[in-house]
Amino acid sequence: MTERGASVLYDVPGPGARLRNNALTLAFGVVLLLVAYFVWTKFDEKGQWDGKLWQPFLRADTWTELILPGLLNTLVAAAVAAVLALLFGAVFGIARLSDHRWVRIPAAVVVEAFRAVPVLMLIFFAQYGGSLAGLVVTEFAAVVFGLTVYNGSVLAEIVRAGILAVPRGQAEAGSAIGLRKNQVMRLILLPQAVTAMMPAIVSQLVVLLKDTALGFVVAYADLLNAGARVVPANYANLIPSVIVIAAVYIAINLALGYLANWLERRSRRSRKVAADPAAAEAAAGGEVALMR
Repeated sequence: MTERGASVLYDVPGPGARLRNNALTLAFGVVLLLVAYFVWTKFDEKGQWDGKLWQPFLRADTWTELILPGLLNTLVAAAVAAVLALLFGAVFGIARLSDHRWVRIPAAVVVEAFRAVPVLMLIFFAQYGGSLAGLVVTEFAAVVFGLTVYNGSVLAEIVRAGILAVPRGQAEAGSAIGLRKNQVMRLILLPQAVTAMMPAIVSQLVVLLKDTALGFVVAYADLLNAGARVVPANYANLIPSVIVIAAVYIAINLALGYLANWLERRSRRSRKVAADPAAAEAAAGGEVALMR
């Protein structure tokens, strides 16, 4: 974006403002380094940087037998719960916008009820409540249930807000050309709302991924359980284990954020090409040239 384009969104800072921003950035960096040094020295006094405490993470069996299986369980539970939560959120978010009260009110009750209950209680209820009802509920199923209904309820509100954020004229234009309401929702409102909803959806999926750690209440063998409970129990290295597992979580969430940003950019580019006939013709010509 050029400086002229940027000024449409905000005033370009002048020399004084740039100097102040640079000074604040430098001061924050110095404070952050001091905090890091303080933490480092305190851990060093307690011997947390000793090589013997970190040595287990240099052994292949620690990763192949504990951390990687736990990571796989975390990713599988998060992936299944994410798909189900997105479906749950789309269905109930759209249902809350229904013109029929018998659809809108029950959907609102379900969303508000599950959104108000902590995930830990939902997982616990699925495991032990199901057992009391005579159902066989595995640890995996309990974790997926809790993550799905809670995050799905939050996503339902995101979907509802995203659709309502689309200018009303878009729906009116669709109705004017003879589209039914479900066609207006599917062809006009949802495609435009997805881009606006993407940052909030990604944030909620990150929360969902981290909440898989709550599976410890039903002894689910996830990344946290394997890396931050089993490993310290064997090697008495709690702090190093927590640091390593936190680094793994950070890497996964950064990858998820990068993927979401890539999808959003691709979606914006596709809609821009579709809306601009000249750009679409140029893109088609480029594809033909590449094929030649």
